[in-house]
Amino acid sequence: MPLPRPKPYYTPNLPELLSSKPLLFSTLSSPSHALLVDKAITLLKFHPNHLDSLSSNFTPESASFFLLKSQFDQTLTLKFLNWAQNHPFFDSHCKCLSLHILTRFKLYKTAQTLAQNLALSAGDHTGSSIFQCLRDSYHVCNSSSAVFDLLVKSYSHLNMIDQALNTIDLAKSSGFMPGVLSYNAVLDAIVRSRGSAKLSAEELYRKMIRSKISPNVYTYNILIRRFCRVGELEKGLDCFGEMDRNGCLPNVVTYNTLIDAYCKLGRIDEAFGLLKSMSRKGMQPNLISYNVIINGLCRQGRMKEANEIFEDMVFKGFAPDEVTFNTILNGYCKEGNFHQALVVHAEMVRNGVSPSVVTYTALINSMCKARNLNRAMEFFEQMLSRGLRPNERTYTTLIDGFSRQGLMNQAFWVFNEMTASGFSPSVVTYNTFIHGHCVLGKMEAALGVFQEMFEKGLAPDVVSYSTIISGFCRYQELDRAFQMKQEMVEKGVLPDAVTYSSLIQGLCEMRRLSEACDLFQEMSGIGLPPDEFTYTTLINAYCVEGDLNQALHLHDEMIRKGFLPDVVTYSVLINGLNKQARTREAKRLLFKLFYEESVPNDVTYDTLIENCSNIEFKSVVALIKGFCMKGLMHEADRVFESMVKRNHKPSEAVYNVIIHGHCRGGNLRKAFNLYKEMVHSGFVPHTVTVITLIKALFKEGMNEEMSEAISETLKSCRLNEAELAKVLVEINHKEGNMEAVLNVLTDMAKDGLLPNSGKTTYAGG
Repeated sequence: MPLPRPKPYYTPNLPELLSSKPLLFSTLSSPSHALLVDKAITLLKFHPNHLDSLSSNFTPESASFFLLKSQFDQTLTLKFLNWAQNHPFFDSHCKCLSLHILTRFKLYKTAQTLAQNLALSAGDHTGSSIFQCLRDSYHVCNSSSAVFDLLVKSYSHLNMIDQALNTIDLAKSSGFMPGVLSYNAVLDAIVRSRGSAKLSAEELYRKMIRSKISPNVYTYNILIRRFCRVGELEKGLDCFGEMDRNGCLPNVVTYNTLIDAYCKLGRIDEAFGLLKSMSRKGMQPNLISYNVIINGLCRQGRMKEANEIFEDMVFKGFAPDEVTFNTILNGYCKEGNFHQALVVHAEMVRNGVSPSVVTYTALINSMCKARNLNRAMEFFEQMLSRGLRPNERTYTTLIDGFSRQGLMNQAFWVFNEMTASGFSPSVVTYNTFIHGHCVLGKMEAALGVFQEMFEKGLAPDVVSYSTIISGFCRYQELDRAFQMKQEMVEKGVLPDAVTYSSLIQGLCEMRRLSEACDLFQEMSGIGLPPDEFTYTTLINAYCVEGDLNQALHLHDEMIRKGFLPDVVTYSVLINGLNKQARTREAKRLLFKLFYEESVPNDVTYDTLIENCSNIEFKSVVALIKGFCMKGLMHEADRVFESMVKRNHKPSEAVYNVIIHGHCRGGNLRKAFNLYKEMVHSGFVPHTVTVITLIKALFKEGMNEEMSEAISETLKSCRLNEAELAKVLVEINHKEGNMEAVLNVLTDMAKDGLLPNSGKTTYAGG
């Protein structure tokens, strides 16, 4: 039966307090304790610096007597605790008394710090002794059950889940009723333990409901976070529905957790829907809500929509933070739009947001991918000058950049800087060196790095082995490649699709097609699905052998298994068919939509275009590019028109490909009109597209159109460091020195100062 609630606040005298527990406190009111405590009170009030003179006289009993006598004087109690808690006489019993008093004063933060200290120092592995001490001193301190909630919360914060659960059970069996605060604290600890706790979050929740404790929004948020983190979004949504049924209003944390889960699963449209529903229910999204959506869009490469959300966020008065800018900058880097990444960096600085290590690492990575290592090192130096310390990823990114270009001396210089800064190279770091040596054909050096990994206590992973195997295959050392495959299996490292594809390609290049097919079957047999590269390699091998029927059979199998052939696959098949004078069949293969035959199993380009929202037009771009490469511009135009007809807005990639194709085909009027349409749609044409167009317009004497293209290009170039180059372009253009114009534009492109692609509205700031 629960204990009665305390009577209204009053100050009992000390004898009354002591008489409530005569056995426990019978020795506390001795004259010696009373005299010492009176002296201590006087010193604390008037001469607190002299209190140390009494420390040798204090015992746990006299300290307890002090706490009981001063328990209704908050200032005096806090002064004593501040002085006494580091002295040896301040034992567990004193701490329990202090917890009662601090909790009654509602000084929960101070009380929790003390409770955590008690939990760690008491040596009580079950929590029973501390609970017993608190229970025995409960009445004498005029306490409340909040002290047990606080103890449970303290155990939970320290991940001492067993002690927290035991305290709840002891409190219930002693007539106390732990509240929702206790259950929420343990629930949170169980979720943070990631499955190592004996009791699951769901089991504790059911126990809570059986105890007639009503869950609140924090309870549901903890459960939803748990389900979403392990990918069980539907269970999280069930909790969300239960909240509504129980009349518990969700808060912004609830929505953000679910929005983040949708984004991580790639269900961006549903995340959008949830964001919009917040406003309908009178709840405003916060900066985290927007950052989560922007991150989800960037991860899917939907940069145009990410910028629209960014603009909406700014319009509604939210100031973008470091996370916002880093997310968008990273998104542009991943899609290779290095110009726009630099624009975001400049915008970030203008807005007073200091770039972090994450920002600079993303920029360094983008410059390495653009093969502009000078610019990458400039950012590295800029980072150091700002007092930022590069992390392991920063160094590894630079090492990878130099290694990929075969600049191994520079890569080793960065490696030495990395180790001098206290970082231990990881498997990823060593893999970059292995790749660099393989690119240069220095297979013995690559094996040396491989061996060094073992000596450093690092186990090579599937990437390490696959890179070595790929190197051996590239240089036609197939016996050593297969030996390496055998070794990796013996070491417990399972080959992946890249491993098999490399070996299959190596066999095909040596015209050992039968063995390549055996390996292809082995790959399928162990449940490892081939990828587009594997299929294209075999299709090419069959074309080389003149077995076009088998090549076409593999093409059809690709489509049946959900792989959409890319421009390389189609180029291989076209070449194979053309060699056998099957040119009409080659055209038919690439554009079955406009011929009588259909793709096997009714897969047509109609279907492909209808579903291109899911594949982000990758295959449509590849199809158009395939036609452009072969000069089939009429077919390319018809695919483009079919996209528009089906209300799919062409992406910047589509525009870039088809404009470039028409320039090569000599239809400059069409190319220029598409260019204007692209700019009008808010896209920034890729540097290569712009320079190709300007060159072609210059050769054809279309000066007015050329001037317009140059003007638009310079308008999209917004970085201060590009100003000089812009002036040079304008001067030379006015003087008719087009060769100089094109040279400057090319240099600007190399330095990352011209746009690769993207949306112009963001750049405008």
